Amino acid sequence: MLWVKAFHILFVISWFAGLFYLPRIFVNLAMETDAASVQRLLLMARKLFRFMTMLAVPAVVLGLWLYLGYGIGRGTGQGWMHAKLALVLVLIGYHHGCGVLLRKFEAGANKRSHTFYRWFNELPVLVLLAIVILVVVKPF
Repeated sequence: MLWVKAFHILFVISWFAGLFYLPRIFVNLAMETDAASVQRLLLMARKLFRFMTMLAVPAVVLGLWLYLGYGIGRGTGQGWMHAKLALVLVLIGYHHGCGVLLRKFEAGANKRSHTFYRWFNELPVLVLLAIVILVVVKPF
């Protein structure tokens, strides 16, 4: 079980690196006017999105293995796990939303400012903070 937990944590950390960086690329794309720079940033964003998707899948699968296979967080008095799972669903939705935004940038259909993407970039930080507190403190 400890190997599964260790790899779950490593894949989650790696996935979060992408969740933190891709919206930062969106900030730069929203500000950029040079066509060559836009194409370079789009290439970076495409590659990062594809890579972070490959990291998200094992992170979620290993987390489910810990929950369903080993029973971590199951049973009475484990409300923290339900809250954590809800936040994981939020992250999966955020990840999907990043893909939608990337496709809009690729189509030249972005209508949002760099300020929006700066705020959008903060959501995974807040979710990570909440998840770490839930897992470590187990407040309910």
